[in-house]
Amino acid sequence: MKEHDATNLLRRWSGNFMGFLFPLETDKWLGALRIGLGLQVSVYALFLRSDWHYLFASTDRSLVSRKLGEAITSFDSPLIPKLGWLVALGGYAHIGEDAVLSIAWACLLCMGLLLLVGLFSRPAAIIAWFLHLCAAESGGLFAYGADNFMTTGLFYLMLSPLPDRYSFDHWLLKVELRNPQLLGFWRRVLQVHMCFVYFIGGLAKCLGNGWWDGSNLWRSLTRPPFNLISPDLLVRFKYALPVLGISICLIELGYPFFIWIRKTRLFWLVCILGMHAAIGLAMGMYLFALVMIVLNLAAFGIGMSKQRPFTAEVTLGRSTAQRTGISGRAALGAPSLRG
Repeated sequence: MKEHDATNLLRRWSGNFMGFLFPLETDKWLGALRIGLGLQVSVYALFLRSDWHYLFASTDRSLVSRKLGEAITSFDSPLIPKLGWLVALGGYAHIGEDAVLSIAWACLLCMGLLLLVGLFSRPAAIIAWFLHLCAAESGGLFAYGADNFMTTGLFYLMLSPLPDRYSFDHWLLKVELRNPQLLGFWRRVLQVHMCFVYFIGGLAKCLGNGWWDGSNLWRSLTRPPFNLISPDLLVRFKYALPVLGISICLIELGYPFFIWIRKTRLFWLVCILGMHAAIGLAMGMYLFALVMIVLNLAAFGIGMSKQRPFTAEVTLGRSTAQRTGISGRAALGAPSLRG
């Protein structure tokens, strides 16, 4: 009897875990992710248009030789893609470095525009991921959080079940929509990833005293080139800095807990979006703000049920069972509890 109860309990846990990993989802979040990242890649390319050769050339015309950044990257792994690979390939075709860099920039911009409209979505996502990773790793001395999250977002996008219903691919090719459980799985992966990011970031902030007394905020807002706000204004409102610092710690640390709860999800999402919007406006980090807003909206904003995630899945599974005559757990892809 005890063995039978233990087996049922194990099956129940396994079913709950599979139900959490493979919820039934629409492709609204995927459309938001594709459009948002397409906009991100396009703006990224346009922002760097005038400085592209200045940042990535290996000659004296560059700010820092591209080869230095690529050498530093090679310490981590020689297999990490770099712009030097493309330059070397261009050399075999007798194409100069400047021409290769210009072609890479033009391709990156085109891939961003293709993602924006949803044309050749998966090839565009793969090429955009590769080219952006090459640029980020070759310019490693200048890369920052926006580059890391762009690479992450494009990586998840190229693996997700494209195309979505809002893309030109779906309209032109009449492609059938993908398995709702597969859509749910990739959204769940993105959600869990975001929770880890904010929890680790919030925990690291809480361990120091710079965020509790506001000194880290002061240094961030007064350090060039992020000093868009006048120091006089910061001094006038200096007593608000500790409050803002503590609020940021609590928002990030509480994100992986309260973002899942129906009653607090909207409040926490608005707080995190407001935080990133404020970072973008106050420090000029527009690309970082944009990519974080896109990832958060895709993970927890667009198409999220008003119910708790797992409760919504069970309810949907039961309604499917009533229509099809199969068990609710089977509708969710979980094993039946019947022995």
